[in-house]
Amino acid sequence: MPKAAFHLTHPERRTSSMVFASPHSGRDYAWSFLRKTALDQHQVRSSEDAFVDELFEAAPRLGAPLLKAGAPRAYVDLNRSADELDPALIEGVGKLRHNPRVVANGRAIYRGKLPRAEAERRIEAYWRPYHEALSGQLDQAHLMFGQSVLIDCHSMPHEAMDSVVRMGAKRPEVVLGDRFGAAASDEVVSRIEAAFQAAGLVVVRNTPFAGAYITQRYGRPSRNRHAVQVEIDRALYMNEQLIRPNGNFENFKRLIEGVIADLTDIGRPKAAPLAAE
Repeated sequence: MPKAAFHLTHPERRTSSMVFASPHSGRDYAWSFLRKTALDQHQVRSSEDAFVDELFEAAPRLGAPLLKAGAPRAYVDLNRSADELDPALIEGVGKLRHNPRVVANGRAIYRGKLPRAEAERRIEAYWRPYHEALSGQLDQAHLMFGQSVLIDCHSMPHEAMDSVVRMGAKRPEVVLGDRFGAAASDEVVSRIEAAFQAAGLVVVRNTPFAGAYITQRYGRPSRNRHAVQVEIDRALYMNEQLIRPNGNFENFKRLIEGVIADLTDIGRPKAAPLAAE
């Protein structure tokens, strides 16, 4: 079992309505879990947003909390609904239309099916505590600043953009997902987009990643509650085959620190209101 459901780092003084979260960077792979998978330790990590939590670790120093998963994505997927149980993986579950939980290249995680009781135990021990912590941080931001802005931090394989690159256009490096406006106001997303663009990154919206369960659940722009999924090309900072930071990691991390500074400034009280109640 992973040791902790989540790790939450608070700023010394909270000065922004921003909340940063990394639901897929957990890497506490317990031996009891690894021996049950059909994959080796390297293969099972291919579903992980490796090092994303490290890229955003400056957030608390800049006035915003950082929440990161303890349990790996292959153990429990925090970006899915608690009732989204996959019949291909879990015993006694009826047929669903959702995608099965697999890692890169369609490899199944387990040799057989998990008992339903085990799946429910993981939800109670890891999924619910993470979402309770996230909900609490967003509620606190809204109470303090009249708004909350969730930056849901993810990474994407470099090849993910192969099918969407237009002839003659620059290859996108960051994808912002706001569920086509349902999870965040255009003003908020535009300011987030501008922060990444100011750092020299090529940004697109909603293609091919428009946001998943977390943005759907926590984004309520009409209530001044905004949620934006951020997908960053892994090739910018890591060797995807070896799952190791590459030679550009420290430079890219400094670049992201500058982006975080711009983002936290969006949520400071001196900023103009993001949306009307």
